[in-house]
Amino acid sequence: MAALTRERRSLPHGDPLAALLAGEPRSWDAFVRRYAALIVAAVRGVAATPGDVEDLSQEVFVRLCKDDFRLLRSYDSSRASLSTWITIVARSTARDAMRRRRPDAVPIEAVPEAALKVDAVEPLPKLKLPEALLSPRQREILGLLYDAEMDVAEVAAKLAIDPQTVRSAHHKAMLKLRAHFKADME
Repeated sequence: MAALTRERRSLPHGDPLAALLAGEPRSWDAFVRRYAALIVAAVRGVAATPGDVEDLSQEVFVRLCKDDFRLLRSYDSSRASLSTWITIVARSTARDAMRRRRPDAVPIEAVPEAALKVDAVEPLPKLKLPEALLSPRQREILGLLYDAEMDVAEVAAKLAIDPQTVRSAHHKAMLKLRAHFKADME
């Protein structure tokens, strides 16, 4: 009993979580008053209908007080503020509850493979550019970057140039292309 009294004295005044975990009377009411609006706001973004908000909020509170506040006792103040932590718990709980409520949810393993089929996409014809629009070096760099799907370092190594030169030539070529096609659209 003396240890509990010392623990209660060491808790900060006005902290609903500390009071709740210390077993103080009416601490649950103070905790709910302080964090109810936060929980409602967090589950509102997950709820399918406005009527779900109250049910989901209730599920969050049940989860928080379940097993002698086991989840609340796991809160670590060095990782996040209590309001951030409660928001994450509320959203996770609400999402889980909404998933459980969906009667039409079918596991991906149960879906026939034919239903997941994607129609073939025909490749677009290659874009024809005026010969004088880009320099030979810019054409080569764009070809390696986009047609050969190489990254900047690979292009620089292949052409024996600095990677910044590749980025600069790419940037200048893209400016020329944008200006050319913008003029065509007007």
